[in-house]
Amino acid sequence: MVIPSLIQHKRDGHPLKPEEWARLVADYTAGRVPDYQMSALLMAVFFRGLTPEELAALTDAMIASGDRLDFDGFQLPLVDKHSTGGVGDKVSLLLAPMVASCGVAVPMMSGRGLGHTGGTLDKLEAIPGFRTNLSLRETQSQVERIGCAMIGQTPEIAPADKRLYALRDVTGTVESIPLISASIMSKKLAEGLDGLVLDVKTGSGAFMPEPERAIELARTMIGLGEARGCPTVALITAMDRPLGRACGHTLEVEEAIEGLSGTGPEDLMEVTYALGVEMLLLAGVARDRAEALGRLQDSVASGRALDTFARVIEAQGGNPEIVRDPAGLPQAGAVEVYRAPRTGSVAAVHPRRIGLAILELGGGRRTIEDEIDPAVGFVITVKPGDRVREGEPIASIFARDGQGIALGTRALSEAVVIGDAGQLTPLITHRITGQGVEMLAGAGAD
Repeated sequence: MVIPSLIQHKRDGHPLKPEEWARLVADYTAGRVPDYQMSALLMAVFFRGLTPEELAALTDAMIASGDRLDFDGFQLPLVDKHSTGGVGDKVSLLLAPMVASCGVAVPMMSGRGLGHTGGTLDKLEAIPGFRTNLSLRETQSQVERIGCAMIGQTPEIAPADKRLYALRDVTGTVESIPLISASIMSKKLAEGLDGLVLDVKTGSGAFMPEPERAIELARTMIGLGEARGCPTVALITAMDRPLGRACGHTLEVEEAIEGLSGTGPEDLMEVTYALGVEMLLLAGVARDRAEALGRLQDSVASGRALDTFARVIEAQGGNPEIVRDPAGLPQAGAVEVYRAPRTGSVAAVHPRRIGLAILELGGGRRTIEDEIDPAVGFVITVKPGDRVREGEPIASIFARDGQGIALGTRALSEAVVIGDAGQLTPLITHRITGQGVEMLAGAGAD
């Protein structure tokens, strides 16, 4: 295989053959293709895109580069969820145990923080002792035993994706719809799922700020799932403000526990229940949306969802008592209340600025070697459209020290904009399936 000619062919806008993608991915995974050549090819894909046949071939080659979870003979339906990421998005922490407590197996494979967004794995690892690096054998055994595991990408699952993603992250080729789609779906399809639900974020704090691009990404991933026998549904959800109140790893774990205890913020619970309804319907354990929602709400009211979360924590090496007493989580060295600088309406709460501030406080990574301080972050109690009075407490800053408090104060003064008017945009705007795009009530026109 002559790699330079393949790069030139793709650079000039011509598709590669499926067998070329299969050989290329296999050789790269085996170390026979150097990073600099694969980087050049990824950049060509970034600008030229992939045909549907190429995308299918790339995805299949990435799946074939490793092993798969094998639940042959397992009785429960297997359904997972994936979010494209955002600020304050702790939905997975609630959703996996809620759905598992409703009789659906959830082998939830998640990622780490990327840029200004937080990662589910980093949040889980704020729980002292919690292991996210389970092997395939451990994952399969745990799912069969308690119905749920919450893990990172194992070395056995789609190793080609792990190498390609690391390369994309440092070569400016992350934000490519076909490459994002192949990356996400290769991992999810290797789980042996009976269904997949996608939470595709849009708005100023999302990787796909434009609704049209978010819908295109959702439809691309749905096409890959449906063609491989995995029914896939997507919801387009807002990330033009943080989700929930808590932003930061420890704080988000605490808020997830509140949600599983029945006292979570309204917006967080709305998104969680909406995604959970889709998961139960794909699993076939509910006849309609009303029954699915009722089962999820009962899992919280009865305490089953919280108990399932505690069992997952214990099974993966953490202390399950944190669901009763979150004081066992890492705590910030300094806490300060932030007050409204003027009377008016909240015009905006910019999620990207909040996410970047958490990074600056030490709650994220600039390099893969960086250690995270899970205790830092913000609790923001206002949303766009809320009326506030000058001096009213509207947020809290959690930092290591006084210097961090000053940094957090500065960030909130830029992120929380108070003016004369403000309006909260719809939280969930579209539902997308293999049959098409449905605009939801209240979403307005594109």
